[in-house]
Amino acid sequence: MTSADDVRKAVAAVTDPELRRPIGDLDMVREIAVDGTTAQVSIVLTIVGCPAAQRIEKDVRDAAASVSGIEDVTVDVGVMTPAERRALTERLRDGRPARQMPFGPDALTRVILVSSGKGGVGKSTVTANLAVALAGRGLRVGLIDADVHGFSIPGLLGIEPGTQPTRIDDLMLPPVAHDVKTISIGMFLREGEQVVAWRGPMLHRTVQQFLTDVFFGDLDVLLVDMPPGTGDIAISIGQILPHAEVLVVTTPQPAAAEVAIRSGLVARRTGQKVIGVVENMAALALPDGTALDLFGSGGGTEVAEALEVPLLASIPLSPALRVGGDAGMPVVLSDPEDSSALAITALADAVAGQGRGLAGRSLPFAPR
Repeated sequence: MTSADDVRKAVAAVTDPELRRPIGDLDMVREIAVDGTTAQVSIVLTIVGCPAAQRIEKDVRDAAASVSGIEDVTVDVGVMTPAERRALTERLRDGRPARQMPFGPDALTRVILVSSGKGGVGKSTVTANLAVALAGRGLRVGLIDADVHGFSIPGLLGIEPGTQPTRIDDLMLPPVAHDVKTISIGMFLREGEQVVAWRGPMLHRTVQQFLTDVFFGDLDVLLVDMPPGTGDIAISIGQILPHAEVLVVTTPQPAAAEVAIRSGLVARRTGQKVIGVVENMAALALPDGTALDLFGSGGGTEVAEALEVPLLASIPLSPALRVGGDAGMPVVLSDPEDSSALAITALADAVAGQGRGLAGRSLPFAPR
């Protein structure tokens, strides 16, 4: 005979799609009763109007119905009390004080800044596809769109306009697209607002909030799509994350390469480690077997040699890469056999293979 405990076990294993943890661990499961072949399940959500409400309710219903002997399921959905929400946020922080930056030098998360000397080199497209490719390897990936004036990451990942983070008291839960937790200033603009006209202090505070108030949970990799150049945000992030790693994106032409070298040198002045160079918009393969060097050649190699780091990828010009970006479906998913997707896949392998190592960092346990 089916018991309420059987149903509770199945329901408790349902994963909250925003917090990425079982709802049983999040104390969201309440009373469960079984009467013959009918199960009555009560759960609570974090807030009124939770964006994931319908999905959670469906997953709970399906989980209960999967238990042997259960034919009908009734799901009652409520909302946490303020005290329950406070307890949840404290549990999510693992005892860290509010607004404490979780990505310090001792954190196990690799922080990788994707930078470029100039705009228009496809840095954001590379970042979005790299994030999705890393997530496809089973890594837990977060992405911060720090290109405040030229934010494009939400569109590249297919996040619907108007999508905002879910707020649980003073925590923000970032939207998830293609298994990548993502935050961008574009999610906070009022309807019809398309321009951010901010200067240094506001930009610094925004970046600080993205790093402290957004709950990414346990991440393997946090990618940061940097604005081009070495302006206010680059300086702020250099101060906040001096231990971060840096990928420099350039195009093959000498003019872009020269500026990209400067961005790598500036990153090193803050103590950041340049781990490699990505050459985007490399030669386009034509149907007759020839190649079209629309933006010249050799820029990636020039930057890599100047910074004394490896050239991790040379991504060719590709219509599929552009189409995927416009459609919000990264090419590594929409056309994984395309030449650009294969180059980005190789880049993800190279980045994942480097690792950060544990040397010099304190681990979250003590010897007995």
